[in-house]
Amino acid sequence: MRVETTIGVDIGGTSVRAGVVDRYGTVLDTARAPTPTGEAALEEAIATAVGTLAARHRVSAVGLAVAGFVATDRRSVMFAPHLAWRETPVADRISERLGLPVVLEHDANAAVFAEHRFGAARGAGVALLVAIGTGIGGGLLLDGKVFRGAYGVAPELGHLSLVPGGRPCPCGKNGCWERYCSGTALATTAVELLARHPGRSTVLDREVAGDKRAVTGRKVAAAAKDGDPLAQLAMGELATWLGEGLALAADIYDPEIVVIAGGVSESATLFLDDAREHYKKRITGAGYRPLARIRTAQLGDDAALVGAATLAADQR
Repeated sequence: MRVETTIGVDIGGTSVRAGVVDRYGTVLDTARAPTPTGEAALEEAIATAVGTLAARHRVSAVGLAVAGFVATDRRSVMFAPHLAWRETPVADRISERLGLPVVLEHDANAAVFAEHRFGAARGAGVALLVAIGTGIGGGLLLDGKVFRGAYGVAPELGHLSLVPGGRPCPCGKNGCWERYCSGTALATTAVELLARHPGRSTVLDREVAGDKRAVTGRKVAAAAKDGDPLAQLAMGELATWLGEGLALAADIYDPEIVVIAGGVSESATLFLDDAREHYKKRITGAGYRPLARIRTAQLGDDAALVGAATLAADQR
């Protein structure tokens, strides 16, 4: 007899990741595809990934973790900077295609929920999750409950303006935190440093080869791990901006614990200690107040996926 499970789908700006999750938060099976640019193609990719997994497992519901603004009823996506949806009834559309109950959640909210139930934030009263991937997502948990704000948008940390007049952001503003502290930002910083310091990085110079789009955050992190000086400098800038943003977030929310999640967290050994030090210096009242513990997500890159699946299971 097959155990009944749910499927979580983490829908980010780069990839669509679906996973079968049991009631203990264990990911049993996965499917993955690149994130398409159009609405129809995106929904087809989600349906295909879920259908593939549902053919192999007894599935009762689906949770979608979305990198965007999810309405308070968790049925529609109001806005997503890196996705095609605008005021779109995503849950109903996907549910109709799959013949399964579907619930939506902001990806960082799903991740902080999962980390509180199964991972690094267990037992914390006030937990803040910062998911660093293509952009930055924020999730806040108060007294064991996800805080979504009055209209389902909070806390949209990635689009806090840290640098007035800074780098342009797909959200329409300039100087957003995620333009300086994300996988995309890491690549941008490396390209800027290459222009200012030609020849300093043999590895990244070779990667560019006349095309700056060839540089990705993953390539920069790998080069930094191998000792490339320019890549390490780029990673140092990311650490500074992470600490800067965390100090601002801590001044607002005063969390007990901060969990760093998302794809960039896989390289945490390269930047997290420096980010902690910058955070300690920049927080208001430095030296005279308790500091949040800063940890990486115990569930790793699966946190949003597990959270979405678990939320779907809870609402059956």
